[in-house]
Amino acid sequence: MHTVVDLITLANEYLGTDLEPADAERDLAELACWDSVYLLRLVTLLERELGRPVSVADMLEARTLGDIWTAAVGP
Repeated sequence: MHTVVDLITLANEYLGTDLEPADAERDLAELACWDSVYLLRLVTLLERELGRPVSVADMLEARTLGDIWTAAVGP
């Protein structure tokens, strides 16, 4: 995974979401297909893909998929 688009692809493939790259900076509350269960499942996927733990606290503070990406991999 190298970009937020990779994160979106991962979510679509494993969570069954229908996210688009343009959704990267939209507020998570605006994404019709998104809820907290998806977030927790995405944390598990990210930990598997990155091979290390991901801070759930940082993920809970994220407002966009871009924020999730930054929290997971750093700025």
